[in-house]
Amino acid sequence: MSSKRKLIMPTPEEDAAINRGIAADPDTYELGPEEFKQLKRVGRPRLDTPKVAVTIRYDKAVIDAFKAGGPGWQTRMNEALKKAVARKHA
Repeated sequence: MSSKRKLIMPTPEEDAAINRGIAADPDTYELGPEEFKQLKRVGRPRLDTPKVAVTIRYDKAVIDAFKAGGPGWQTRMNEALKKAVARKHA
């Protein structure tokens, strides 16, 4: 069995019941468009040098070697490639 969680969306009836419950709750408040615009962004700050998503093919042995190190293999692979680039340009 997969350890990945599956998202189960509510039925339209369940969604309507949820929304009725929210509307009936005196502690809830729905923001208007102007209030919504004033909210601050949360999450990770934007990077000065963001990474670029690419599709690339490597030999299976190369990928297996990095994956053998466990989680974080893509970060380790990126670091190895950065070191190789630095050596070439040094």
